[in-house]
Amino acid sequence: MPAQLSSAVDLIAQLNRGETSSVELTEGCLQTIATQDPNIRAFLSTNADAAIAQAKAIDEKRKAGQSVGKLAGLPIALKDNMCVTGVKTTCASRILENFVPPYDAGVVEKLKAADAVLVGKTNLDEFAMGSSTENSAFQVTRNPWNLEHTVGGSSGGSAAAVAARMVPLSLGSDTGGSIRQPAGFCGVVGMKPTYGRVSRYGLVAYASSLDQIGPFATDVASAALLFEVISGHDRRDSTSVDRPVPASSQTVEQPLTGLRVGIAREHFAEGLDREVEAAIQHSLDVYRSLGAEIVELSLPHSKYAIATYYLIAASEASSNLARFDGVHYGHRAAKFDNLIDMYSASRGEGFGPEVKRRIMLGTYALSAGYYDAYYLKALRVRRLIRSDFDAAFKRCDVLASPIASTPAFRLGELVNDPLAMYLSDIYTISANLAGIPGLSLPCGLSSTGLPIGLQLLAAPFEEEKLFRAARMFERATEWHTKRPK
Repeated sequence: MPAQLSSAVDLIAQLNRGETSSVELTEGCLQTIATQDPNIRAFLSTNADAAIAQAKAIDEKRKAGQSVGKLAGLPIALKDNMCVTGVKTTCASRILENFVPPYDAGVVEKLKAADAVLVGKTNLDEFAMGSSTENSAFQVTRNPWNLEHTVGGSSGGSAAAVAARMVPLSLGSDTGGSIRQPAGFCGVVGMKPTYGRVSRYGLVAYASSLDQIGPFATDVASAALLFEVISGHDRRDSTSVDRPVPASSQTVEQPLTGLRVGIAREHFAEGLDREVEAAIQHSLDVYRSLGAEIVELSLPHSKYAIATYYLIAASEASSNLARFDGVHYGHRAAKFDNLIDMYSASRGEGFGPEVKRRIMLGTYALSAGYYDAYYLKALRVRRLIRSDFDAAFKRCDVLASPIASTPAFRLGELVNDPLAMYLSDIYTISANLAGIPGLSLPCGLSSTGLPIGLQLLAAPFEEEKLFRAARMFERATEWHTKRPK
């Protein structure tokens, strides 16, 4: 259906003008999923009957002249680590294969209040631990641009669903780049808000001090709209920040005068693919042509980001995943001799190898005699990384960098090399450690036709500025209009 090729903002305008209906749009998305997803495997589940019923109810509200929400009638997909009442939430793990939550996540409540249509749950690396969506217990998601390449991770299903135009919008979660990296690999816009901007209530935790939910869209304005809908204070999340949400969708078209774009010399070191570097440098030229000043600076502690991140994230994962023990909910082993054996067998059968690896690393870092040497030291370095960004944003409005050192790598290429896989997040991890907002937008294609992403970072709670800076680039280029064949 032609409407499906439009951006979310354009689709809402069409719905409001009566040029299409929510039922037509939802049926079109479900048909596209049925046609495309057997090859891509972005979705773990869909619920066509409930989605069509939702769409019909919204169409009736419109016909009756009743007020409707900001996303009224628009289909959206959710990463399968966000709870929806009565819908399986598996986190792509055997241990939660049959878990059905009795409540909605905070962001799901906001989507329902905005009259969005929830069409399905998308694939991810198990418990959001991975950079390629190959760690899912159920299936591997393939890149719509080239089915032999990864979509990135851990929100790979959500990125692929938007890239393949199966849905106009989706939500992912970002712990160390899990929105921005797959957005870059799939040629769409992905955005991680400031830590505390979006409620984590009902998000199955990986690393509680790092996780943040954010939008995927085909363009910056649509991402800004979805960000606006899901943001805001939630008293049920103790880390949620009570401050006004900017009207980003209203200001996104306003260019920034006197824009200063920072580049850190550490982001252009050895190991960066030549085509990626050329695309980023061309992006900087675009900003120069728009009147922006390019400011060279340094993030001296960024070299410690990978080690710091994996100590903190794994330690928090070890704590958070202790609850999955086969007692209250989740998988329980069929055969065991005693209580300890039941815990061991249930977790051994339920968790995949990458999750086990991170639990063991975190448990070791938190163990007696090692806490000060590893976890506590990592927290101190985290503070230094945040201080680097604080100093940088005194000299610039946004920081520009690659999303990853290469375009999307081949499926299976790094699966047996965990360290190389971890290093694929080298440009995104520090934003989570610092708690700042970051955005990925398309800025080029490799010689083999794979998307290249530009990362923009801003100071805490400066999402409005981030969207405006991104839209300036998008307006001056055509990369966001490119589609997978």
